[in-house]
Amino acid sequence: MALEQFRFDGKGKFDMKGFTTTPPDNFKNKKDQIKADIENNIKTLSKVQQHLAAQKQYSVLIIFQGMDAAGKDSMIEHVMSGVNPQGTSVVSFKVPTELELDHDFLWRIHKAFPAGGELTVFNRSQYEEVLVDRVHPELLLKENLPGIDSVQDVSDSLWAERFNDIKALEAYARRNGILILKFFLHLSKAEQKNRFLKRIEVPEKNWKFSLADIKERRYWDDYQKAYQEAIQNTATKANPWFIIPSDDKWYSRLIVSQIINQEVTALPLKYPEISDAQKQQLEHAVEALKD
Repeated sequence: MALEQFRFDGKGKFDMKGFTTTPPDNFKNKKDQIKADIENNIKTLSKVQQHLAAQKQYSVLIIFQGMDAAGKDSMIEHVMSGVNPQGTSVVSFKVPTELELDHDFLWRIHKAFPAGGELTVFNRSQYEEVLVDRVHPELLLKENLPGIDSVQDVSDSLWAERFNDIKALEAYARRNGILILKFFLHLSKAEQKNRFLKRIEVPEKNWKFSLADIKERRYWDDYQKAYQEAIQNTATKANPWFIIPSDDKWYSRLIVSQIINQEVTALPLKYPEISDAQKQQLEHAVEALKD
């Protein structure tokens, strides 16, 4: 499968409508094969993780963004199921706390970046500050930003500055060995409706339902515009966005797992070489164990 079709690296104009939300017809009724392929991809990622942990020179940050019910939680559950919990973390960015609001908008993000050799997953991310805040600019008033005393003070220049700040942070991370993989789970409005109805109609899914999600659905077009501009203004060759068709969860999981494998296996990973002195220590250890 040509994975380049899902990549946007900032060249040209990004058109969300040019990216489908549905899988191709030939992937229908192939759930068993898709599961098997995902399982193989997980095994590959697990091996790469061992190299990451041993070398401690590179790390991986995987970012999932998407509308409510796009499948972020289940994506993390299935695609990351085979990795070693040690050296792996999942960070969910919810409504900022008072402490977080007292700092700059990237403070809580930067301190959650993975250390060398680690793999970190962001469930939502720094992009909430140019998505939710963009749709609901009144939230910015809680951040005590200089010159922002009312919603009327919020201008396009603020969003442009935030896009630049995000790109600068991601470029800095990349220069320091952090591979950033940004996934937008592209869901149709009709499929979101179906998933919300399941949360209401299926008792086992009732716990997932939130009236807040229904409220936010009213802003669907505003969010689509916000995503359009965020992706357009933060995609670069070094840190592109991947637009994942997400109306079918298993298909989206397959594509994400394949992209992750393609990108992480391209890293120059290897087990550290030991010195002659260290080799001698190993030989002495072998001799000592013979007693």
